[in-house]
Amino acid sequence: GVKQATLDAEGAVSEAVVREMAAGATEGSGTHIAVAVSGIAGPDGGSPAKPVGTVWIAWRWAEGQVTARQFLFQGDREAIRRATVAAALEGLRDGLP
Repeated sequence: GVKQATLDAEGAVSEAVVREMAAGATEGSGTHIAVAVSGIAGPDGGSPAKPVGTVWIAWRWAEGQVTARQFLFQGDREAIRRATVAAALEGLRDGLP
């Protein structure tokens, strides 16, 4: 559910993209809560603006509220992936009533 124009303007690793991903996930599946993640886990693919370890996570709740947050994780690919999963789950936990 991410618009091509958003990808072209912001890049895949961006707040705008994860917000659209989370919205598309809830709207497309009929779920009430969604988590969207986009990042650069490495070892390659980073840039000065978006270094390896840059991760955006968005959480969308039943009310349509979307929260997005940027992270910069350290370590190798596996460490970045593990940190991303932990942050995504923590965000879910913190947002649930």
